[in-house]
Amino acid sequence: MNGKTQSGFSTPYFLVEEKSLLHNLEILKRVQEEAGCKILLAQKAFSMFYAYPLIRKYLAGTTASGLYEARLGHECFGGETHVFSPAYREEEFEEILQYADDLVFNSPRQVRLFGERAKKEGKSIGLRINPQCSTQEGHAIYDPCAPGSRLGTTLENFDESLLPLLDGLHFHTLCEQGAEDLEITLRAFEEKFGKYLYQMKWLNLGGGHHITKEDYDVEKLIAMVRRLKESYDLEVYLEPGEAVVLNAGLLVSSVLEVVHNDMDIAILDTSAACHMPDVLEMPYRPPVKNSGEPGEKAYTFRLAGPTCLAGDVIGDYSFDEPLKPGDQIILEDMALYTMVKTNTFNGMPLPDIVWEKADGEKVLVKKFGYEDFKGRLS
Repeated sequence: MNGKTQSGFSTPYFLVEEKSLLHNLEILKRVQEEAGCKILLAQKAFSMFYAYPLIRKYLAGTTASGLYEARLGHECFGGETHVFSPAYREEEFEEILQYADDLVFNSPRQVRLFGERAKKEGKSIGLRINPQCSTQEGHAIYDPCAPGSRLGTTLENFDESLLPLLDGLHFHTLCEQGAEDLEITLRAFEEKFGKYLYQMKWLNLGGGHHITKEDYDVEKLIAMVRRLKESYDLEVYLEPGEAVVLNAGLLVSSVLEVVHNDMDIAILDTSAACHMPDVLEMPYRPPVKNSGEPGEKAYTFRLAGPTCLAGDVIGDYSFDEPLKPGDQIILEDMALYTMVKTNTFNGMPLPDIVWEKADGEKVLVKKFGYEDFKGRLS
């Protein structure tokens, strides 16, 4: 069912561009140097460890959401390994201690359960805070400050008796947002919890910072971090995911068939449900190279996947020429929250992974097959 591209790779495949990745890393390096902070790769957004030797030349380490990500960061990236989990599993905790340098707990009870053990092993520990300050619009699924959120400790539930155990505080409230939203969040956080920062060694500002986006106010971010360091005499961490690989990846696909039902529909060999689930979960409309909004160009098509799911639809786009079987479709900004979320529902093959070096040479990093589907199920 796959098509061959001019470069010889079978579609669909992810293509990660070293040149674009380096562009982002240089910006993040500047923030670290000028603000005096440490930036960590949030592996939940991008875990392509083939790229870790490059990224670790620029960033201080990784963050993880559990045992497997912690092990991956420790073994393949190095530097500092930070872990946060809403609730740690007793049977995994001893192994996590082998890999983690910093552990962030979600609640006072989790600190009481595991904190002393982590401290005895020489680990730095922190508590995730919920400042109850929501700045997001339209992304409720990614809003840790939404009403009823399970993530982070509110002021009402904060236990001052645990302060001697804590090395730091952590909050994560943003999703692809600017420095202005961080400023609003910081104001709320400091009003409620600022008095505790004088006793801390570090403050982690979490992820969701769109630092490498073209219109991001980098100077404002640097100024905020500097102020925090000067005011409270502590280390400041940022843990972006999308900012590290923003616009650094493509998903290359082919048109398998074109059908008509009230409108023209192009069935691709890539699936929203299987290969880019955020398209359906958020939802959002991913950029497609050389396309326009519906009706903007001469020919409008709905791009859809090949699974049996009726809602396996990527979105509606317009093109200068009508699409036909064999045409190539390139979906842009596909490095973040894609490879980490792919699945084999309906027996769909996983897209291969290709690395494009800075000089333009393309290297096949990983090829998937039937065993990757079969091996998950029995």
